[in-house]
Amino acid sequence: MKSVIVVGAGIWGSSLALRLAETGWRVTLVEQHRPGHVRQASAGETRLLRCSHGADEWYARLARQARDGWRRLEERAGEELYLESGMVWFARTPDGWEHASAQVLKNLDIACEVLDPADGARFFPDSGGFRHDDLSFLLWEPHAGVLRARRATQVTAALARAAGVRLVRARAVPVAAAGGAGPYLSAVEIDGETHRADRVVWACGAWLPELFDGLPITVTRQDTLHFAVPSAWSVPETPAWVDHGASAYGHGDVDGVGMKATSDAEGTPYEPEYGPRVVEAASVEQARSYLGRRFPGLAQAPVLFSQVCQYALTPDAEWLFAELSPGVWLLGGDSGHGFKHAPALAGYVTGVLDGEHGPEPRFGLHERVPARGLRTSGHTG
Repeated sequence: MKSVIVVGAGIWGSSLALRLAETGWRVTLVEQHRPGHVRQASAGETRLLRCSHGADEWYARLARQARDGWRRLEERAGEELYLESGMVWFARTPDGWEHASAQVLKNLDIACEVLDPADGARFFPDSGGFRHDDLSFLLWEPHAGVLRARRATQVTAALARAAGVRLVRARAVPVAAAGGAGPYLSAVEIDGETHRADRVVWACGAWLPELFDGLPITVTRQDTLHFAVPSAWSVPETPAWVDHGASAYGHGDVDGVGMKATSDAEGTPYEPEYGPRVVEAASVEQARSYLGRRFPGLAQAPVLFSQVCQYALTPDAEWLFAELSPGVWLLGGDSGHGFKHAPALAGYVTGVLDGEHGPEPRFGLHERVPARGLRTSGHTG
């Protein structure tokens, strides 16, 4: 039986461990805390699921596959993880990112509709006072929505254990050959003991750059805000929304934690293990300022829930999936648009580890050129 050690029980690591176990691998999943712990980017209360990725077709296809994967996962778990509220994209120009997204979705036969800005009033409760005078059009994705992220991570890890995955609570360290001077081995060190496997996949999110020097990944602090709003602003009755041009996004109330309205702009450099977990006043004002422009009736809504998360970003927002040494794979750079893809990505990565196909060159350990087009979307590029 082929063996693999997956380091990191976030949504990518847990999903991969589950898929590998189901396809005949002997899997050890190593996590220094617990699956869904609050330091993980995967442990945010919610994440968005959407197929729009600008002009890129690869991620759009994978997102469509992932939607089906989440539905199957829900059936197995016996609980709702994905709330299909739909999503409204606020397009500020007639021929920008949203236009390119619409063309790709139509080419792939993924449901979408281009609407007049005034049509937005039918999606949002009157109490918000939806303002659209700065918009060129709306892009409506009816099969997009909101994932219960932290819960989905916990459920996926639990299903992995039920499938035979061995979960080890420990901090893993890479093992290098020749006294630390040679290439990395397909092994990890745990409490001074070396554990070997046919493959090792390092899927440890924001901790990855600390373990391997020179990776094209930057870790940034991301404050998220949820506001107390009237009950009409609930998911799935109220859709998610994204303003790509303003690097802002949000959705209605999920499970009583409030309406999410926050920035996707890259924050300041951040240390994920010990960094402070209290949101900054400037982040609150930034989110409130956006609400004042788009939903003026909610501008004074009090903050109900806040959370400091982190992104692990590559300059071009393409993921990192590459073989560093024989049998040693790095999987990361996912933040901002990676969570939703997890069930489908796990199948793709499993295919690579099984030798069915090679990894996409875009995910390699090459120099990355800054670009903004895959996320929702930050200030890069």
